[in-house]
Amino acid sequence: MAPRTPRPPTHSVVLLVRHGQTPSTGKILPGRAPGLNLAESGLAQAQRAAERIAELATAPTAVYASPLERTRQTAQPIARALGLRVRADAGLLECDFGDWTGQRLDRLRRKPEWAQVQKNPSAFRFPGGESFAEMATRASGAVIDLAARHRGETIVAVSHADPIKAVLSAAAGAPLDLFQRLTISPCSVSALLLTNDGPYVLSINNTSSLKELSLS
Repeated sequence: MAPRTPRPPTHSVVLLVRHGQTPSTGKILPGRAPGLNLAESGLAQAQRAAERIAELATAPTAVYASPLERTRQTAQPIARALGLRVRADAGLLECDFGDWTGQRLDRLRRKPEWAQVQKNPSAFRFPGGESFAEMATRASGAVIDLAARHRGETIVAVSHADPIKAVLSAAAGAPLDLFQRLTISPCSVSALLLTNDGPYVLSINNTSSLKELSLS
């Protein structure tokens, strides 16, 4: 009898981690501006996230991060806890906020365009920057590509709130105009199962133990 050919893996799991808190979290729209590091509280959040992920029964085999400082600093303790290195992936970058980059949120909320950002984001483009639709396509494509590269494995992808919300919305089949209804806290972990039949959302905005999370 001829040896049975092993079946290729049919699924991958991607743990989407938002970066930890920075000195400007909730105050400024930093976007892709360089030089923004984690606050002390953010470093502590990243360490706790690393400990939670290291407790998983299925250990991640790769750690990816947006190239910005705050995501790489969040990914480093996770990678150390798993005995891995951090790999950069530009598809996980924050949305390009263009001319809004670095502006105070309390001022941006007074702009007439802010209502569209919240209620009709699919039709909004940041002046001199990226549209939400472009960001969603880029981030979702990056997650799909990483999952295909690590078929049958669990991996970590450290990104930013808006890209993570857009990826989760797309995976759940929700329109982009509803993605602002999701909350993604600093160093929260959201889990996606990507299969031949499509994606499944396993967890959103988890900031506690991951021991009960089923990755199959």
